[in-house]
Amino acid sequence: MQLPPTVPRPRVLHVSQPVDGGVARVVTDLVRAQLAAGAEVTVACPGSGGLAAAVGALGCGVRHWPATRSPGPGLAREVRSLRRAVREVRPDVVHAHSAKAGLAVRLAVRGRMPTVFQPHAWSFEAAGGATGLLALAWERLGARWASRLVCVSEAERRTGERSGIGGRWSVIPNGIDLDGFQPAPAGTVRAGIPLLDEVGPAAPLVVCVGRLCRQKGQDVLLEAWHEVTRRVPDARLVLVGDGPDAGTLRARAPGSVLFAGAVADPAPWYRAADLVVLPSRWEGMALAPLEAMACGRPVVVSDVDGARESLPPDQGPRCLVPPEQPGTLAAAVAGLLLDPPLRESLGRQARRYATTTHDVRRTAAAVADVYRDLIGTWPAGRTTDADHTECRESIHT
Repeated sequence: MQLPPTVPRPRVLHVSQPVDGGVARVVTDLVRAQLAAGAEVTVACPGSGGLAAAVGALGCGVRHWPATRSPGPGLAREVRSLRRAVREVRPDVVHAHSAKAGLAVRLAVRGRMPTVFQPHAWSFEAAGGATGLLALAWERLGARWASRLVCVSEAERRTGERSGIGGRWSVIPNGIDLDGFQPAPAGTVRAGIPLLDEVGPAAPLVVCVGRLCRQKGQDVLLEAWHEVTRRVPDARLVLVGDGPDAGTLRARAPGSVLFAGAVADPAPWYRAADLVVLPSRWEGMALAPLEAMACGRPVVVSDVDGARESLPPDQGPRCLVPPEQPGTLAAAVAGLLLDPPLRESLGRQARRYATTTHDVRRTAAAVADVYRDLIGTWPAGRTTDADHTECRESIHT
Protein backbone atom coordinates (compact mmCIF):
# COMPACT_ATOMS: atom_id res chain seq x y z
CA MET A 1 0.00 0.00 0.00
CA GLN A 2 1.36 3.41 -0.99
CA LEU A 3 1.90 5.90 1.82
CA PRO A 4 -0.42 8.96 1.78
CA PRO A 5 1.46 12.15 0.84
CA THR A 6 1.04 13.57 4.35
CA VAL A 7 2.78 10.60 6.00
CA PRO A 8 6.58 10.95 6.39
CA ARG A 9 8.52 8.34 4.44
CA PRO A 10 10.16 5.92 6.91
CA ARG A 11 13.87 5.30 6.41
CA VAL A 12 14.90 1.64 6.60
CA LEU A 13 18.44 0.30 6.69
CA HIS A 14 18.81 -3.42 5.98
CA VAL A 15 22.16 -5.00 6.85
CA SER A 16 22.92 -8.43 5.45
CA GLN A 17 25.74 -10.92 5.37
CA PRO A 18 25.36 -13.38 3.54
CA VAL A 19 24.72 -11.90 0.11
CA ASP A 20 23.41 -14.96 -1.71
CA GLY A 21 20.96 -17.79 -1.21
CA GLY A 22 17.73 -17.58 0.75
CA VAL A 23 18.67 -14.66 2.99
CA ALA A 24 19.51 -12.49 -0.01
CA ARG A 25 16.19 -13.37 -1.64
CA VAL A 26 14.30 -12.49 1.55
CA VAL A 27 16.04 -9.10 1.73
CA THR A 28 15.42 -8.42 -1.96
CA ASP A 29 11.72 -9.22 -1.64
CA LEU A 30 11.37 -6.98 1.41
CA VAL A 31 13.19 -4.12 -0.32
CA ARG A 32 10.92 -4.42 -3.36
CA ALA A 33 7.79 -4.27 -1.21
CA GLN A 34 9.06 -1.42 0.96
CA LEU A 35 10.08 0.72 -2.00
CA ALA A 36 6.66 0.14 -3.55
CA ALA A 37 5.08 1.31 -0.28
CA GLY A 38 7.01 4.57 -0.43
CA ALA A 39 9.77 3.92 2.13
CA GLU A 40 13.34 5.14 1.76
CA VAL A 41 15.36 1.93 1.78
CA THR A 42 19.11 1.34 1.95
CA VAL A 43 20.95 -1.98 2.09
CA ALA A 44 24.41 -2.33 3.62
CA CYS A 45 26.13 -5.50 2.42
CA PRO A 46 29.35 -6.76 0.83
CA GLY A 47 29.71 -6.01 -2.85
CA SER A 48 30.37 -9.63 -3.79
CA GLY A 49 27.49 -11.98 -4.44
CA GLY A 50 24.22 -10.93 -6.00
CA LEU A 51 22.47 -8.93 -3.29
CA ALA A 52 23.97 -5.50 -3.95
CA ALA A 53 23.24 -5.71 -7.67
CA ALA A 54 19.71 -7.06 -7.13
CA VAL A 55 18.57 -4.34 -4.73
CA GLY A 56 20.41 -1.63 -6.65
CA ALA A 57 18.45 -2.58 -9.75
CA LEU A 58 15.25 -1.96 -7.77
CA GLY A 59 16.31 1.62 -7.02
CA CYS A 60 17.44 0.93 -3.46
CA GLY A 61 20.38 2.75 -1.93
CA VAL A 62 23.39 0.46 -1.47
CA ARG A 63 26.22 0.92 1.03
CA HIS A 64 29.28 -1.24 0.64
CA TRP A 65 29.87 -3.10 3.90
CA PRO A 66 33.14 -5.08 3.73
CA ALA A 67 32.18 -7.97 6.01
CA THR A 68 33.16 -11.62 6.02
CA ARG A 69 30.62 -14.36 6.61
CA SER A 70 32.06 -15.38 9.99
CA PRO A 71 33.38 -13.33 12.92
CA GLY A 72 37.10 -12.69 12.81
CA PRO A 73 39.85 -10.12 13.31
CA GLY A 74 38.05 -7.65 11.06
CA LEU A 75 34.96 -7.39 13.28
CA ALA A 76 35.96 -4.06 14.83
CA ARG A 77 36.45 -2.54 11.39
CA GLU A 78 33.09 -3.93 10.25
CA VAL A 79 31.36 -2.39 13.26
CA ARG A 80 32.95 1.01 12.59
CA SER A 81 31.82 0.82 8.97
CA LEU A 82 28.24 0.20 10.09
CA ARG A 83 28.39 3.13 12.51
CA ARG A 84 29.30 5.38 9.58
CA ALA A 85 26.43 3.97 7.53
CA VAL A 86 23.96 4.62 10.35
CA ARG A 87 25.18 8.21 10.78
CA GLU A 88 24.85 8.87 7.06
CA VAL A 89 21.57 7.06 6.34
CA ARG A 90 19.83 8.21 9.55
CA PRO A 91 17.39 5.27 9.52
CA ASP A 92 14.20 5.07 11.52
CA VAL A 93 14.78 1.33 11.89
CA VAL A 94 17.76 -0.95 11.30
CA HIS A 95 16.96 -4.50 10.20
CA ALA A 96 19.84 -6.99 10.60
CA HIS A 97 19.67 -10.28 8.71
CA SER A 98 21.45 -13.44 9.86
CA ALA A 99 24.05 -13.96 12.57
CA LYS A 100 26.98 -11.89 11.33
CA ALA A 101 24.93 -8.80 10.54
CA GLY A 102 23.07 -9.26 13.83
CA LEU A 103 26.35 -9.26 15.72
CA ALA A 104 27.84 -6.22 13.99
CA VAL A 105 24.63 -4.15 13.97
CA ARG A 106 23.90 -4.64 17.65
CA LEU A 107 27.48 -3.79 18.59
CA ALA A 108 27.33 -0.69 16.38
CA VAL A 109 23.92 0.63 17.46
CA ARG A 110 23.64 -0.83 20.99
CA GLY A 111 19.92 -0.18 21.31
CA ARG A 112 20.09 3.53 20.53
CA MET A 113 17.51 3.27 17.75
CA PRO A 114 14.88 0.70 16.77
CA THR A 115 16.72 -2.47 15.80
CA VAL A 116 15.22 -5.62 14.32
CA PHE A 117 17.26 -8.82 14.34
CA GLN A 118 16.18 -11.68 12.10
CA PRO A 119 18.45 -14.71 12.60
CA HIS A 120 17.25 -16.84 9.65
CA ALA A 121 18.31 -19.90 11.77
CA TRP A 122 20.30 -19.58 14.98
CA SER A 123 24.07 -19.28 14.77
CA PHE A 124 24.69 -21.62 17.71
CA GLU A 125 23.01 -24.47 15.79
CA ALA A 126 25.66 -24.17 13.10
CA ALA A 127 28.64 -24.64 15.41
CA GLY A 128 29.56 -27.15 18.03
CA GLY A 129 31.87 -27.16 21.02
CA ALA A 130 33.28 -23.93 22.36
CA THR A 131 32.29 -21.96 19.26
CA GLY A 132 28.65 -22.94 19.64
CA LEU A 133 28.65 -22.06 23.34
CA LEU A 134 30.21 -18.67 22.57
CA ALA A 135 27.60 -17.99 19.87
CA LEU A 136 24.80 -18.89 22.28
CA ALA A 137 26.25 -16.67 25.01
CA TRP A 138 26.36 -13.77 22.56
CA GLU A 139 22.76 -14.29 21.42
CA ARG A 140 21.60 -14.23 25.04
CA LEU A 141 23.53 -11.02 25.66
CA GLY A 142 22.82 -9.35 22.34
CA ALA A 143 19.06 -9.81 22.64
CA ARG A 144 18.94 -6.76 24.95
CA TRP A 145 20.04 -4.61 21.97
CA ALA A 146 17.27 -5.84 19.69
CA SER A 147 13.97 -3.98 19.83
CA ARG A 148 12.37 -6.99 18.15
CA LEU A 149 13.51 -10.52 17.36
CA VAL A 150 11.83 -11.70 14.16
CA CYS A 151 11.71 -15.45 13.59
CA VAL A 152 10.58 -17.06 10.36
CA SER A 153 8.84 -19.92 12.16
CA GLU A 154 7.31 -20.67 15.51
CA ALA A 155 9.80 -23.53 15.85
CA GLU A 156 12.71 -21.11 15.44
CA ARG A 157 11.25 -18.90 18.17
CA ARG A 158 10.84 -21.89 20.50
CA THR A 159 14.45 -22.90 19.88
CA GLY A 160 15.56 -19.42 20.89
CA GLU A 161 13.43 -19.36 24.03
CA ARG A 162 14.51 -22.87 25.09
CA SER A 163 18.11 -21.72 24.67
CA GLY A 164 17.65 -18.85 27.12
CA ILE A 165 17.27 -16.00 24.63
CA GLY A 166 14.80 -13.41 25.85
CA GLY A 167 13.21 -10.45 24.12
CA ARG A 168 10.20 -9.22 22.20
CA TRP A 169 9.36 -11.81 19.57
CA SER A 170 7.50 -11.67 16.29
CA VAL A 171 6.99 -14.78 14.15
CA ILE A 172 6.68 -13.92 10.47
CA PRO A 173 6.80 -16.96 8.16
CA ASN A 174 8.88 -16.68 5.03
CA GLY A 175 7.03 -15.80 1.85
CA ILE A 176 7.82 -16.13 -1.82
CA ASP A 177 7.08 -14.16 -4.96
CA LEU A 178 4.23 -16.17 -6.47
CA ASP A 179 4.64 -14.43 -9.82
CA GLY A 180 8.11 -15.94 -10.16
CA PHE A 181 7.26 -19.45 -8.95
CA GLN A 182 4.44 -21.07 -10.87
CA PRO A 183 3.85 -24.49 -12.45
CA ALA A 184 5.26 -24.99 -15.92
CA PRO A 185 2.94 -24.97 -18.93
CA ALA A 186 2.19 -28.46 -20.26
CA GLY A 187 4.98 -29.87 -22.42
CA THR A 188 7.67 -27.42 -21.23
CA VAL A 189 8.70 -29.02 -17.92
CA ARG A 190 12.31 -29.79 -18.89
CA ALA A 191 12.64 -27.48 -21.87
CA GLY A 192 15.55 -25.07 -22.05
CA ILE A 193 17.85 -26.84 -19.57
CA PRO A 194 20.83 -28.20 -21.56
CA LEU A 195 22.19 -30.17 -18.61
CA LEU A 196 19.09 -32.36 -18.71
CA ASP A 197 19.61 -33.40 -22.34
CA GLU A 198 21.63 -36.37 -21.09
CA VAL A 199 18.96 -37.38 -18.58
CA GLY A 200 16.09 -38.24 -20.91
CA PRO A 201 12.47 -37.16 -20.56
CA ALA A 202 11.30 -40.32 -18.77
CA ALA A 203 13.99 -40.59 -16.09
CA PRO A 204 12.68 -39.76 -12.59
CA LEU A 205 14.38 -36.53 -11.56
CA VAL A 206 15.14 -35.37 -8.01
CA VAL A 207 16.36 -31.81 -7.50
CA CYS A 208 18.02 -30.29 -4.44
CA VAL A 209 18.42 -26.50 -4.46
CA GLY A 210 20.67 -24.93 -1.85
CA ARG A 211 24.14 -23.76 -0.97
CA LEU A 212 26.54 -26.70 -1.03
CA CYS A 213 27.43 -26.70 2.64
CA ARG A 214 26.99 -28.77 5.77
CA GLN A 215 23.79 -26.98 6.79
CA LYS A 216 21.88 -28.08 3.69
CA GLY A 217 22.83 -31.75 4.10
CA GLN A 218 23.64 -32.70 0.52
CA ASP A 219 26.14 -35.21 1.91
CA VAL A 220 23.26 -37.00 3.64
CA LEU A 221 21.34 -37.04 0.36
CA LEU A 222 24.31 -38.56 -1.49
CA GLU A 223 24.55 -41.29 1.13
CA ALA A 224 20.83 -41.97 0.72
CA TRP A 225 21.10 -41.88 -3.08
CA HIS A 226 22.77 -45.30 -3.30
CA GLU A 227 19.63 -46.91 -1.88
CA VAL A 228 17.36 -44.72 -4.01
CA THR A 229 19.02 -45.86 -7.24
CA ARG A 230 18.95 -49.49 -6.08
CA ARG A 231 15.17 -49.22 -5.97
CA VAL A 232 14.78 -46.76 -8.88
CA PRO A 233 17.77 -47.51 -11.16
CA ASP A 234 17.05 -44.83 -13.78
CA ALA A 235 16.61 -42.01 -11.24
CA ARG A 236 18.78 -38.92 -11.56
CA LEU A 237 19.69 -36.30 -8.97
CA VAL A 238 20.66 -32.68 -9.67
CA LEU A 239 22.34 -30.53 -7.02
CA VAL A 240 21.66 -26.87 -7.80
CA GLY A 241 23.94 -24.40 -6.04
CA ASP A 242 27.55 -23.79 -5.11
CA GLY A 243 29.45 -23.51 -1.88
CA PRO A 244 32.38 -24.68 0.21
CA ASP A 245 31.49 -28.39 -0.02
CA ALA A 246 31.24 -28.50 -3.81
CA GLY A 247 34.55 -30.28 -4.34
CA THR A 248 33.93 -32.92 -1.69
CA LEU A 249 30.42 -33.63 -2.95
CA ARG A 250 31.58 -33.95 -6.55
CA ALA A 251 34.25 -36.43 -5.50
CA ARG A 252 31.66 -38.59 -3.72
CA ALA A 253 28.89 -38.42 -6.30
CA PRO A 254 28.12 -41.35 -8.65
CA GLY A 255 27.37 -40.81 -12.32
CA SER A 256 23.63 -40.50 -11.69
CA VAL A 257 24.24 -37.18 -9.88
CA LEU A 258 24.61 -33.95 -11.85
CA PHE A 259 25.84 -30.56 -10.62
CA ALA A 260 24.16 -27.45 -12.01
CA GLY A 261 26.22 -24.89 -10.07
CA ALA A 262 24.80 -21.59 -8.87
CA VAL A 263 21.82 -20.30 -10.84
CA ALA A 264 20.15 -16.90 -10.88
CA ASP A 265 16.66 -18.39 -11.10
CA PRO A 266 15.93 -21.81 -9.58
CA ALA A 267 12.33 -21.93 -10.83
CA PRO A 268 13.11 -23.92 -14.03
CA TRP A 269 14.78 -26.57 -11.91
CA TYR A 270 11.79 -26.92 -9.60
CA ARG A 271 9.50 -27.27 -12.62
CA ALA A 272 11.77 -29.90 -14.17
CA ALA A 273 11.81 -32.03 -11.02
CA ASP A 274 9.55 -34.92 -10.20
CA LEU A 275 10.50 -34.43 -6.55
CA VAL A 276 12.40 -31.70 -4.66
CA VAL A 277 14.45 -32.68 -1.60
CA LEU A 278 16.14 -30.54 1.07
CA PRO A 279 17.79 -32.65 3.81
CA SER A 280 18.98 -29.75 6.00
CA ARG A 281 20.61 -30.16 9.39
CA TRP A 282 19.11 -26.89 10.66
CA GLU A 283 16.97 -24.05 9.31
CA GLY A 284 14.65 -21.26 10.40
CA MET A 285 12.28 -21.85 7.51
CA ALA A 286 13.93 -22.75 4.21
CA LEU A 287 12.79 -20.99 1.05
CA ALA A 288 13.53 -23.81 -1.40
CA PRO A 289 10.63 -26.05 -0.31
CA LEU A 290 8.22 -23.11 -0.47
CA GLU A 291 9.40 -22.19 -3.97
CA ALA A 292 9.13 -25.80 -5.13
CA MET A 293 5.62 -26.13 -3.71
CA ALA A 294 4.54 -22.92 -5.46
CA CYS A 295 5.72 -24.56 -8.70
CA GLY A 296 3.42 -27.48 -7.95
CA ARG A 297 6.12 -29.92 -6.90
CA PRO A 298 6.05 -32.27 -3.91
CA VAL A 299 8.93 -31.95 -1.47
CA VAL A 300 10.75 -34.14 1.03
CA VAL A 301 12.43 -32.16 3.81
CA SER A 302 14.17 -32.96 7.06
CA ASP A 303 12.19 -32.24 10.20
CA VAL A 304 14.12 -29.17 11.38
CA ASP A 305 12.83 -25.77 12.49
CA GLY A 306 10.23 -24.41 10.10
CA ALA A 307 9.74 -27.62 8.09
CA ARG A 308 6.42 -28.67 9.59
CA GLU A 309 5.10 -25.13 9.27
CA SER A 310 6.13 -25.06 5.60
CA LEU A 311 4.11 -28.12 4.57
CA PRO A 312 0.39 -28.73 4.25
CA PRO A 313 -0.61 -30.21 7.63
CA ASP A 314 -1.39 -33.71 6.34
CA GLN A 315 1.83 -34.17 4.32
CA GLY A 316 4.14 -34.74 7.28
CA PRO A 317 4.01 -38.57 7.30
CA ARG A 318 5.27 -38.80 3.70
CA CYS A 319 7.30 -35.63 3.28
CA LEU A 320 9.09 -35.12 6.63
CA VAL A 321 12.11 -37.22 7.62
CA PRO A 322 14.43 -36.99 10.63
CA PRO A 323 17.64 -35.06 9.89
CA GLU A 324 20.84 -37.00 9.23
CA GLN A 325 19.09 -40.34 8.67
CA PRO A 326 19.93 -41.38 5.08
CA GLY A 327 18.04 -44.65 5.30
CA THR A 328 14.76 -42.96 6.17
CA LEU A 329 15.41 -40.28 3.56
CA ALA A 330 16.05 -42.91 0.88
CA ALA A 331 12.81 -44.72 1.71
CA ALA A 332 10.77 -41.51 1.45
CA VAL A 333 12.38 -40.42 -1.83
CA ALA A 334 12.19 -43.83 -3.52
CA GLY A 335 8.62 -44.37 -2.35
CA LEU A 336 7.46 -41.14 -3.98
CA LEU A 337 9.43 -41.72 -7.18
CA LEU A 338 7.65 -45.06 -7.55
CA ASP A 339 4.19 -43.52 -7.05
CA PRO A 340 3.51 -40.86 -9.74
CA PRO A 341 -0.20 -40.40 -8.88
CA LEU A 342 0.67 -39.67 -5.25
CA ARG A 343 3.33 -37.18 -6.36
CA GLU A 344 0.81 -35.38 -8.53
CA SER A 345 -1.67 -35.19 -5.67
CA LEU A 346 0.93 -33.93 -3.21
CA GLY A 347 2.12 -31.34 -5.73
CA ARG A 348 -1.37 -29.94 -6.21
CA GLN A 349 -1.90 -29.72 -2.46
CA ALA A 350 1.50 -28.07 -2.05
CA ARG A 351 0.70 -25.44 -4.68
CA ARG A 352 -2.58 -24.51 -2.97
CA TYR A 353 -0.90 -24.31 0.43
CA ALA A 354 2.01 -22.18 -0.77
CA THR A 355 -0.23 -19.68 -2.53
CA THR A 356 -2.55 -19.24 0.45
CA THR A 357 0.01 -19.33 3.28
CA HIS A 358 3.40 -18.16 1.98
CA ASP A 359 2.70 -15.19 -0.28
CA VAL A 360 5.56 -12.70 0.14
CA ARG A 361 3.04 -9.84 0.25
CA ARG A 362 1.75 -11.17 3.56
CA THR A 363 5.30 -11.40 4.86
CA ALA A 364 6.12 -7.84 3.82
CA ALA A 365 2.93 -6.53 5.42
CA ALA A 366 3.77 -8.25 8.71
CA VAL A 367 7.29 -6.78 8.69
CA ALA A 368 5.79 -3.35 8.01
CA ASP A 369 3.59 -3.78 11.07
CA VAL A 370 6.70 -4.46 13.18
CA TYR A 371 8.37 -1.32 11.84
CA ARG A 372 5.25 0.73 12.45
CA ASP A 373 5.09 -0.46 16.03
CA LEU A 374 8.74 0.34 16.70
CA ILE A 375 8.88 3.67 14.93
CA GLY A 376 5.63 4.79 16.49
CA THR A 377 6.82 4.11 20.03
CA TRP A 378 10.48 5.13 19.89
CA PRO A 379 10.16 7.39 21.80
CA ALA A 380 6.94 8.82 20.30
CA GLY A 381 6.11 9.29 16.67
CA ARG A 382 8.62 9.37 13.84
CA THR A 383 12.26 9.93 14.77
CA THR A 384 13.24 13.55 14.22
CA ASP A 385 16.45 14.93 12.77
CA ALA A 386 17.35 16.09 16.28
CA ASP A 387 16.98 12.53 17.51
CA HIS A 388 19.22 11.35 14.69
CA THR A 389 21.83 13.96 15.61
CA GLU A 390 21.84 12.75 19.21
CA CYS A 391 22.11 9.16 18.03
CA ARG A 392 24.98 9.97 15.67
CA GLU A 393 26.86 11.61 18.53
CA SER A 394 26.27 8.66 20.87
CA ILE A 395 27.36 6.14 18.24
CA HIS A 396 30.80 7.76 18.23
CA THR A 397 31.30 6.46 21.77
